[in-house]
Amino acid sequence: MSQEFLDGKVFESELLETLMTKMSKLSRCQKKISNYVMNNYDKAAFMTAAKLSRAVGVSEATVVRFAVEIGFSGYPAFQKSLREIIQNKLTTVERLRVADDQIGEGEDVLSKVLNLDIAKIKKTLDVVSGEDFKRSVDYIVNSSKIYIIGTGSASVLANFMNFYFEYMFDDVEVIYTKSKSEMFEKILNIKKGDVLIGISFPRYSSNTVQAFHYAHSNCAKTIAITDSMGSPLISEADSVLLAQSDMISFIDGLVAPLSLVNALVVAVGFRKKFEISQTFQKLEHIWEEYKVFEGSRLKKGK
Repeated sequence: MSQEFLDGKVFESELLETLMTKMSKLSRCQKKISNYVMNNYDKAAFMTAAKLSRAVGVSEATVVRFAVEIGFSGYPAFQKSLREIIQNKLTTVERLRVADDQIGEGEDVLSKVLNLDIAKIKKTLDVVSGEDFKRSVDYIVNSSKIYIIGTGSASVLANFMNFYFEYMFDDVEVIYTKSKSEMFEKILNIKKGDVLIGISFPRYSSNTVQAFHYAHSNCAKTIAITDSMGSPLISEADSVLLAQSDMISFIDGLVAPLSLVNALVVAVGFRKKFEISQTFQKLEHIWEEYKVFEGSRLKKGK
């Protein structure tokens, strides 16, 4: 695994330790489920209760009772915990295997992927904190300087946010370098009154985690955009915005995080209406004078 990413210690997790310690108290069928999960955790994390029951050879009701027996409110809570444990561990090759089980090949890939994305946005709406969202907007609007960091695929979200924030603020810097030394050079002068927005999903970037630690130690406000309360960004975050980001094949599922970032930009925009208006009045004049955009090619009907 690349040094840039943090390793997930799957078999040292509390969940799998629980499975092993409670094994003696489980029924014969429940032991079969426990053994299957421990040996196939990467597959089990993305199985419905019905699919897991078929794989193990027990009833769906037994799978649900198993989840409750080991301390969860139900199967969805058990599955969520298992996903959080394994997401940071899966290699790209393992992601491909999970995708084959979860989506498969064929003509229905389009609808399956789009429906998975719709479900992630709905889940994000359930888990994101409205209070933290408002707090994040306040931090951004009242900051002296805004730093945004996102590496790998998260750099797309960081650049999207930076594109619009530059219309609203005078001092915004996006950091997407993989070089640790260059990253620290860019945030060297971060201080109280500044804000660092960190975007990171499994597999979590150690650069982003370390940038958060440095910013927090320098009394800057930190906003974490991540997938769960198990994210390594959480301990150094003043505000947490959660978004579902289950991977699809070798691709990071960033539709829900992008929707969250979009909402954040819009909310900040409402607070910066005057600055945006002034900026775009000047830009419209420049765009018109220098013919920046092509006119419509559609002709009116006679």
